Amino acid sequence: MSDRRDIAVVGAGLVGSGWALVFARAGYSVRVYDHSNDIRNRILPWAKESLSELEKTGLIADPQTILSRITVHDSLGSAVDQVTYVQESVFETVTAKTDVSLVLDAVIGPDTLVGSSSSGIPASRFTSECKNRDRFMIAHPVNPPHLVPVVEVVPAPWTDGEAVDRVIELMREIKQVPVRLTREIDGFVLNRLQGVLLNEAWALYEEGIASLADIDATIAHGLGLRWSFMGPFETIDLNAPGGIEDYAARLRDLYAGMVRTPPPGAWSDDVIQKAAEERRAALPADKLADRRAWRDAILGRLAAFKKSEHLTG
Repeated sequence: MSDRRDIAVVGAGLVGSGWALVFARAGYSVRVYDHSNDIRNRILPWAKESLSELEKTGLIADPQTILSRITVHDSLGSAVDQVTYVQESVFETVTAKTDVSLVLDAVIGPDTLVGSSSSGIPASRFTSECKNRDRFMIAHPVNPPHLVPVVEVVPAPWTDGEAVDRVIELMREIKQVPVRLTREIDGFVLNRLQGVLLNEAWALYEEGIASLADIDATIAHGLGLRWSFMGPFETIDLNAPGGIEDYAARLRDLYAGMVRTPPPGAWSDDVIQKAAEERRAALPADKLADRRAWRDAILGRLAAFKKSEHLTG
């Protein structure tokens, strides 16, 4: 990346505001823009509270300095003027992302790169008409990005390879963990993996095999403990005496027999309603924000532990 230390975040909801913390924590001056005045007014108070929590977990040492690097802008043009990189995090529809991409295309500088936080829509679906489309790509984080470091970097067919290299370099510099995809695929890697698990979880629930709470417990107190520091391939490599080849020889037929062919289909309205009632009985809607704060506090402590054990990239 260039020597400039200016980053723009366009779209400042849950994901965009988290990105602002990521870049500010890494020493960048961050200009944040959102078309909603209400969201703009919430950014700095939320950032102050979140930085305080990060300080408590030992992930940062000087929250006030970090907060001072974040400025909120009431126009997109002033936010992106002469920045080295734009992290776009607007509402995830093709229409919304097309609209903002065309506006960004018209106002960004000659060397500015643009990464979209799109969680599943490939960049080719909303950047095809941009004059500078070779500098647009996906940079998809996990929410919240300031606590979960992985970022999927996905080029469109026309994205310049050097631009991708520069974004990968930037992500490493700010202590995120970039995952580089060689080409576009709907859902990318993270949500395709998550989708398989979610589809099976919904099917098990709909069939009455186990409750929502018990299915969640299987992940939170089982698979998730290992997955918090190693992936599925390393997991199975360690789970058989002879490693991954031995594991495959022992269990591949078992796994093949469990595959649903065809998949169970889209989650039904009835089962979604039933699940919603079960979740709202466990957690009322007016407590969702509190539970997100609880989640973020837990993630912060986990991130601090992984950092202390050198388990992050």
